[in-house]
Amino acid sequence: MSAEQVSSLCEQLVKAVTVIMDPASTQRYRLEALKFCEEFKEKCPICVPCGLKLAEKTQTAIVRHFGLQILEHVVKFRWNNMPRLEKVYLKNNVMGLISNGTQSILEEESHIKGVLSRIVVEMIKREWPQHWPDMLKELDTLSKQGETQTELVMFILLRLAEDVVTFQTLPTQRRRDIQQTLTQNMEKIFSFLLTTLQHNVNKYRRMVGAPQEQEALTTPQKTDLAQETKAQANCRVGIAALNTLAGYIDWVALSHVTADNCKLLEMLCLLLNEPELQIGAAECLLIAVSRKGKLEDRKPLMVLFGDVAMHYILSAAQTADGEGLVEKHYVFLKRLCQVLCALGSQLCALLGSECDVETPANFGKYLDAFLAFTTHPSQFLRSSTQITWGALFRHEVLSHNPLLLAMIPKYLRASMTNLVKVGFPSKTDSPSCEYSRFDFDSDEDFNAFFNSFRAQQGEVMRMACRLDPRTGFQMAGEWLKYQLTTPLDTGPMNSRTGEGLCSIFSPSFAQWDAMTFFSESVISQMFRTLDKDDIPVNDGIDLLQLVLNFETKDPLILSCVLTNVSALFPFVTYRPEYLPQVLSKLFASVTFEVIEESKAPRTRAVKNVRRHACSSIIKMCRDYPQLVLPNFEMLYNHVKQLLSNELLLTQMEKCALMEALVLISNQFKDYERQKAFLEELMAPVAGLWLSPEMQRVLSDPEAFISYVGADNKIADPVLEDPSGLNRSRISFCVYTILGVVKRARWPADTEEAKAGGFLVGYTPGGNPIYRNPCTEQVLKLFDNLLALIRTHNNLYMPEMVARLGETFAKALDMLEVEKNAILGLPQPLLELYDSPVYKTVLERMQGFFCTLYDNCFHILGNAGPSMQQDFYTVDCLATQLLSSAFTNLNNIPDYRLRPMLRVFVKPLVLSCPPEYYETFVCPMLGPLFTYLHMRLSQKWQVINQRSMLCEDDAADDNPESQEMLEEQLVRLLTREVMDLITVCCVSKKGVDHNTTAAVDGDDDEAMVTEVTPPASAELTELGKCLTKQEDVCTAVLITAFTSLSWKDTLSCQRTTTQLCWPLLKQVLPGNLLPDAVSWFFISVLKGLQIHGQHDGCMAALVHLAFQIYEALRPRYTELKAVMEQIPDIHRDSLEQFDSKLLNPTPQKVADKRRKDHFKRLIAGCIEKPLGEQFRKEVHIRNLPSLFKKVKPLLGTDMLENEDGEGLTALFEP
Repeated sequence: MSAEQVSSLCEQLVKAVTVIMDPASTQRYRLEALKFCEEFKEKCPICVPCGLKLAEKTQTAIVRHFGLQILEHVVKFRWNNMPRLEKVYLKNNVMGLISNGTQSILEEESHIKGVLSRIVVEMIKREWPQHWPDMLKELDTLSKQGETQTELVMFILLRLAEDVVTFQTLPTQRRRDIQQTLTQNMEKIFSFLLTTLQHNVNKYRRMVGAPQEQEALTTPQKTDLAQETKAQANCRVGIAALNTLAGYIDWVALSHVTADNCKLLEMLCLLLNEPELQIGAAECLLIAVSRKGKLEDRKPLMVLFGDVAMHYILSAAQTADGEGLVEKHYVFLKRLCQVLCALGSQLCALLGSECDVETPANFGKYLDAFLAFTTHPSQFLRSSTQITWGALFRHEVLSHNPLLLAMIPKYLRASMTNLVKVGFPSKTDSPSCEYSRFDFDSDEDFNAFFNSFRAQQGEVMRMACRLDPRTGFQMAGEWLKYQLTTPLDTGPMNSRTGEGLCSIFSPSFAQWDAMTFFSESVISQMFRTLDKDDIPVNDGIDLLQLVLNFETKDPLILSCVLTNVSALFPFVTYRPEYLPQVLSKLFASVTFEVIEESKAPRTRAVKNVRRHACSSIIKMCRDYPQLVLPNFEMLYNHVKQLLSNELLLTQMEKCALMEALVLISNQFKDYERQKAFLEELMAPVAGLWLSPEMQRVLSDPEAFISYVGADNKIADPVLEDPSGLNRSRISFCVYTILGVVKRARWPADTEEAKAGGFLVGYTPGGNPIYRNPCTEQVLKLFDNLLALIRTHNNLYMPEMVARLGETFAKALDMLEVEKNAILGLPQPLLELYDSPVYKTVLERMQGFFCTLYDNCFHILGNAGPSMQQDFYTVDCLATQLLSSAFTNLNNIPDYRLRPMLRVFVKPLVLSCPPEYYETFVCPMLGPLFTYLHMRLSQKWQVINQRSMLCEDDAADDNPESQEMLEEQLVRLLTREVMDLITVCCVSKKGVDHNTTAAVDGDDDEAMVTEVTPPASAELTELGKCLTKQEDVCTAVLITAFTSLSWKDTLSCQRTTTQLCWPLLKQVLPGNLLPDAVSWFFISVLKGLQIHGQHDGCMAALVHLAFQIYEALRPRYTELKAVMEQIPDIHRDSLEQFDSKLLNPTPQKVADKRRKDHFKRLIAGCIEKPLGEQFRKEVHIRNLPSLFKKVKPLLGTDMLENEDGEGLTALFEP
């Protein structure tokens, strides 16, 4: 290898690198240059000399960086095959580069420092300590040369800790060797880091703090500049030392952190007042204070409650806050706030444990400081303190501490301010806005944050009020009185609902909203905490009267007033004579209008008030039925009066009031009386629903379209709506049937039910059988309900869709709001209240179809739990449902099928008594499951083809978002179907099947890494019944195992952990066909091919594949044939695994070892994450074991006490 060769190659490389980095290069030219460079790195035998030449100081930074990259590539990929001398040559030269091959600390580019430290770390990972025992000494020597070298040494130590401990990017044995050697030398390393920090900080402080004014008179300007440069260099090393400490404090033995009377912590506290170093110091302090571990070891951390530490922490906070909003200071304040939070957590953990820790003398000072963060203008800082306040108020010792108890009124006072929703980043109406612009991207973002912050505050306020209920109530009362007497301030933005009304940004609404939340939280807690006799009834009733007498025409304010009425309502249980006044207030709000007799569409704010009043009445009747019962007649007359005017209320409001009456009628506890009342209540509905005209409309899709006006063309799409009344009549009937089915019940007490005539007998198991007083009325209307459902399903037939009028062509589509919810797009804030509920008559029609469809299925879903055996014994019920609810499913879109499964099929099946499984559930679910499997398979096939072809579909206005919506809907429908099958078939002890929220959960959030299915996952009675029927069993098994390779990780993980094995276990005793067994196994392996990159899915699928192979391999040799087809499988290893499986030895190999062996066998079909698929493998060889003998005694330094035996000579391969 000649010098000319190296030079000419280097010239070509310099040209190539210049082309790659030049923005003016053409793509072809750049690709050629890139290819040349990559081939050089891979194949050239003289990489090391070329790399070293390119890395010389004389080259440009880009070329030097490329030269160093070549050297890094050599160490990572060629090290194992390099001769020993070449390794030594490279190592010496790299150390030489650190020594004198870089520019000074302030001039050198950070990417050059980064790559240089990486090369050294890569060598350490391959050779230390066995072949390079003096590595730490060499680094120490380098650091003595000056700041430039010391900073690089810091980078090396940090990178080493990150690779070995944090990211663990090397083989187990090497990692263990290095980590153990690091731990043995930790005392030296720590003292080196601390000395470096102290030395450089002292130098920096001396220079910065030097009396420069006097010097300026006597010394030339040059010295001043030199001194400043020197100070900056020391400061840089200080920052690097802090960053490196942060990489170690997290995992080293706590004794190192607290050694020498907590010298490190003391130093960090001192540095909090050093502007250039304070953020790094706060980071280190935070990591130290957040340490977990034995309580005894954490005890020294309490030194931070001492006078000195407290003084430094508080003065640093005051200084940072006093300098206005500067990003750097704000970041520092956030760190300090976290430090105080972590300190509070440590105190809560140590106090009251066996560690014998006293409440610190400075606890009061700590609380004051903490309160200062809770009252800071930044909403983010305020929210950061809440969890710690909660922990303090909950703590068994501290919650009795007089200092903390004295803090409660101050905390509640702070909460009164913090609950006011101000600080929107787009506004300037509060000091918080400026801070929010740092923390939030948009008003929607801030709004979402604030809502969860407020909920968190509610929790903590309730904890505080548990300790001091009266103070909270007193403050709520004062605030409520203040708001009732303060004139409204609507602010600069008027509401679109009407002139002079609040919008959600109005100052008055913000105050009312906060006060309402506050009073709700503290009053409810007071009733839970105080004894009945201690409740301040008179004060409560006085407040209630003030609220009842308050009149307002502002919908947003009235909504708050209604919440306050509900919050104060428990006082009425002590003074029932106030109930009529409360009812009058609520009924007046049910018919609330801003402008009487207005033709304009109601805004959401108005609709919300009316709905709020209705739900308050329902809540009152649900929670205090005994209290309302004596006033039943008055309530009934109120409702009758409102119902008599067909246009006064919406159908939903009418139904809500009827629901309230039904709830009270449950208190009659007399079957005949309640039945007569329900008959009277439902008479108008029955008359309308069973009329010949309605029967015709409900059973004929064409007549139905015409009746609801969906075949019209409308000139004014905002105001004109000729068929509105017809639609409202259908809605009224459906809402009423739903309300009655949902609310009518028999008494909970068996004796009362018996006395009232509700009990009709007992099941063979001895459980009582009740009858519902609404059954007769509802079943009378049942045929027409099924006719409506059948008609509604048939509306989706192409010939029916074609009959929709021009205005209503999209009447059966989803509402925009629904689409946005599925795509996860936030609602614009103002639209939540100020826009009309439906902007056009098309939206109104879409809303009608959507609500009608949902409500019909809600009725069917509630019918089972409500009417029980009377419903399940309806003649040919399964056939009737199959011919109505399940008709024309092919044309029903996914967004309609989802709610049908959730609100109808799931509750219907779950509440069905076991005696009707065979006659009703199986005949219905068999065809349904078969159909759902076929439908989902087709949908996923389309999605997979689409992702393979990636064609542009130019026909649609917005194909991408349409495709995303369709795909997301298929995902949600898949989860719904799998959830339904799981709920029907598998019982998981202690899990409530009615929790449906999780089905819509985000993909990432719900990804659990739980591996083994719960031990108690057994088939339910229904599951066993379904698996006995061959067609149903086949449909369920095929759906479960096919779904493993559909691209939805959440569904895959749930199905794998909860459903597949219990189902398969049930059919194992039978004679499964070999092809079927192979298919099940292949399905799991296919799942791994698609989902293997997700840890949670991968672990669950590997476990399932392992279970199947272990259970079925002895009976089916076909499984071995499947295994042999796995790419890159080691045949010998497979033979070994099989022989152990087929000839088990008495001492069984541990489950984990068998599973690990199996996982290695099938590794070829486990998908890797995209980022790892094309990555070149790095191979690091293990070195001779360091720790064969007994572990060395503590205190002896392994490396120094060597006589040259244990460790081979330097860099011996």
